[in-house]
Amino acid sequence: MMTEPNGRSQPSKSILFVCVANSARSQMAEGLARTLARFPVHVASAGTQPASHIDPTALEVMNEIGIDISSHCPKSMTPNEMFRYDYVITMGCGVEAACPAAFGGITADWELPDPKGKPLHVYRAIRDTIRQHVEELLRDIEPSKDIPEE
Repeated sequence: MMTEPNGRSQPSKSILFVCVANSARSQMAEGLARTLARFPVHVASAGTQPASHIDPTALEVMNEIGIDISSHCPKSMTPNEMFRYDYVITMGCGVEAACPAAFGGITADWELPDPKGKPLHVYRAIRDTIRQHVEELLRDIEPSKDIPEE
């Protein structure tokens, strides 16, 4: 973990979740990662063509599990932002489709279908799949307790 000049620790890892509208899947992933991380990590989400608001059904299914993402808003990403993250995870639009430029970190596509306009049970299933992926990602990137970070 790195230390800022004021003596506070700053996250040593960063994750960007990307989908087209940044209104459902990537917002759920951001909310889950922020809630489930047991170590300092910078988490954000963005869209290649951001919607004007968070999908209300995504809000509903996240509230069902006690995670409030109502303060989130869809955001775009700038080319400079793409290179600031250690991990860039696309939600099903493919890394190349999300942006033809290369990302700066490790990339993966979770190949999740877009739930927009689908029934509530589809949103729940996608939320639960995202949770499994987020838990696995966080386990993989959690700093080891045995090895001090530089």
